Amino acid sequence: MKKEYGIVIVSHVPEVAQGIPKLLEQVAKNVSITFAGGTDDNEIGTSANKIMEAFESNEAKKLLAFYDLGSAKMNLELAMEMSEKKVNLYDTALVEGAYTAATLLEADVLLKDIEQQLEALKIK
Repeated sequence: MKKEYGIVIVSHVPEVAQGIPKLLEQVAKNVSITFAGGTDDNEIGTSANKIMEAFESNEAKKLLAFYDLGSAKMNLELAMEMSEKKVNLYDTALVEGAYTAATLLEADVLLKDIEQQLEALKIK
């Protein structure tokens, strides 16, 4: 059974976006993890459409979103406005933040406690 919260990974590089969930699935088999990588033409960049697809295909109703670079954040924020799902966006180191969140979600740690752990990984 999947958890209440899922994770969405957004990267400018399609291969990075695909690879991080492979890592996370090793420690969080019951957490729904989806990704969006590259532009609509699979070039370097991000796509609000791909992000929306990642939101919608995620089995969870509430999402924790992680991204690599600033323009990905802009597309994430745009997709968040269009989505009916509750999305929490984190300005953390991508791999470390997503890995921390995934392991803690798998262990049924409360969101407020996960966010406290993520604070140390925040990019300032």
